[in-house]
Amino acid sequence: MTYVLAFSAALAAILLSLLAAASANTELFEQHYPLLVVLNGSLALGLAGLIAYQLMVLARQRRRKVFGSLLTFRVLVMFALVTVLPGALVYTVSVQFLAKSIESWFDVRVDRALEGGLKLGRAALDAMLVDMQVKAGLMSADLAEMTPAQQLQLIHRMREQVGADEVVIVTATGRVLASASRDLEQPSPAMPPALLLRQARQNRQYAAIESREKGLLMRVIVPVANSGLGDTQRFLQLTHPVPQTVVEAGDTVQTAYRAYKELSLARRGLQEIYILTLTLTLLIALLGAVALSLLLSRRLSQPLAVLAQATQAVARGDFSQRVPVISRDELGILTQSFNSMTEQLDDARSATETHRAQIERAHAHLESILANLSAGVLVFDRAFALRIANRGAGAILREDMEALRGEPLAHWPRLTGFAAAIRDAFERHGEASWQREIELEGQAAVVLLRGSVLPQACGGGYVVVFDDITQVIAAQRATAWGEVARRLAHEIKNPLTPIQLAAERLEAKLAPRLDADGAKALSHATQTIVAQVAALKSMVDEFREYARLPAPVLEALDLNGLVKDVLSLYEHCGARIEARLEPGLAPVYGDRNQLRQVIHNLLQNSQDALAGRANPRIEIITSRYGRGALLRIVDNGCGFPDAIVKRAFEPYVTTKPRGTGLGLAIVKKIIDEHRGSIAIENAGQSGASVCISLPFEKAA
Repeated sequence: MTYVLAFSAALAAILLSLLAAASANTELFEQHYPLLVVLNGSLALGLAGLIAYQLMVLARQRRRKVFGSLLTFRVLVMFALVTVLPGALVYTVSVQFLAKSIESWFDVRVDRALEGGLKLGRAALDAMLVDMQVKAGLMSADLAEMTPAQQLQLIHRMREQVGADEVVIVTATGRVLASASRDLEQPSPAMPPALLLRQARQNRQYAAIESREKGLLMRVIVPVANSGLGDTQRFLQLTHPVPQTVVEAGDTVQTAYRAYKELSLARRGLQEIYILTLTLTLLIALLGAVALSLLLSRRLSQPLAVLAQATQAVARGDFSQRVPVISRDELGILTQSFNSMTEQLDDARSATETHRAQIERAHAHLESILANLSAGVLVFDRAFALRIANRGAGAILREDMEALRGEPLAHWPRLTGFAAAIRDAFERHGEASWQREIELEGQAAVVLLRGSVLPQACGGGYVVVFDDITQVIAAQRATAWGEVARRLAHEIKNPLTPIQLAAERLEAKLAPRLDADGAKALSHATQTIVAQVAALKSMVDEFREYARLPAPVLEALDLNGLVKDVLSLYEHCGARIEARLEPGLAPVYGDRNQLRQVIHNLLQNSQDALAGRANPRIEIITSRYGRGALLRIVDNGCGFPDAIVKRAFEPYVTTKPRGTGLGLAIVKKIIDEHRGSIAIENAGQSGASVCISLPFEKAA
């Protein structure tokens, strides 16, 4: 639009200049004024159309609520009012002034003055012509009395006396008889036309002011009386130019008078022409000013609109906005300040985002540690309501901790003992840290609790860290029992052989000396001693086996094949054994001999539990479980007493009258060294179930 407006302004200046020139020049007006009016009107219509189009665009933007359109409209209205109101006032005053000025041009006094000047000029010319006529008459009378020779001699002197420019004496036929001229270089005198000679003969004279190329010429022709009756008629011609100053003054007055009359006749049309010219000039000026106002309003409002849009973007959180600085005024300073502000905000947000990302990474790292921590972590607020719990806590407590989030300890229905122990420990120790061991009810698990009070700076509350130390205690007990078994095996086995040998020697020495009853009693006593010694040796061997269990030699092992091999030895055991082996079970990594011993011990325990039972049955089941295999042995025997279930894998814990209590302890030790797990439970109303898990992958 800038280029269109600049071109329109240049074209308007040219056309208006031509229109003004045509208004002041009648000839130019008659030739080109209508064309110039049409061109200027077309230009005005073009500017009006351009303004209308821009206003329509602005209206559409306003309806679409384009940001900055309202500001542009307000600035446009202010500029337009500043332009149109003074322009309308100037136009009104100018029209009134022009109308009155044109009327004042045609005053009666001016008309009379011009007409008087014209008459005065004409009277001056007539007086000069009359004077020349008088002089010509006198000269003609003088010449009539002279002979032709005298006339020829005196004509020059007479010309100088009358002050004529040229004197010529001619006949009626136009023949020159004598002549005298001021211009000596003139080759021949100016001959009067025959028509003028006839007029002079008819009217007895001829006097007139004639126009020529170089001005006006006064010509007087009078007849010259003949000196004799037979002489030819002669005429005297006097010519003298009108002074140039008089000619110019007369022409000026006549031209002004003619122009005044023309303007007087076209007074109404002239007034309309001037008003039309003024109207077109002012209209084009106002339209140009409105178009310029529209352009300036856009120029002024656009930076503010861009700045406002950028401000809204900043309000939405986009600190990357930068507004180009297009001026060095206050608006440019404001734009620079805005850019500096957004840059600082962007830097601050980047720093905040960096810090927040670091905090989030640290928080995620902490959450990852807590999530993968085997120990349980519980965080409570000041009212002992659960705020944070990791997966380890749920795994140890066997509880959905998400369901307990936000619940106080008093509302933990299945963990009342655990909750009471925590509250009691914090109440007894106050701000000090504490540690205690408790046994989870119904789980046969021992956990080690550690509690601390959180500082008030982080909101206060309590944190409890606990771990399942059941396996640790079991390992400690197994180690202790292994040491006891080793010492017992060493201390007991050494005297057993001398005892057995001494008893046999006593029998061999004393039997011949006793009667039959005494020898029988001695033999019975000796056999009893030998049998007990053998039993003690067997027990010592089991102790030694438990204490010195060799490290497993792990290899890929077909668990189903191993089970089948072991079951082939129990075909005639008296109990019905059912094997449900999962086809295609992946090999486990284990020691064949030790796992064989595990299966033997468990099957032997099941047979012992089935003694005296009707319809004895043993089930052995293999299946896949996650990344390992499950081996489960179920019987319908007497099961485990409740007091034994929690301590079944401890040495010397048994319900058999002749058992040592090392079978399940050895099984537990073998499974632990295979990186597996074992669990026992009573199956229904009767019977027991032993479940063993072994990994598919080789232990490191």
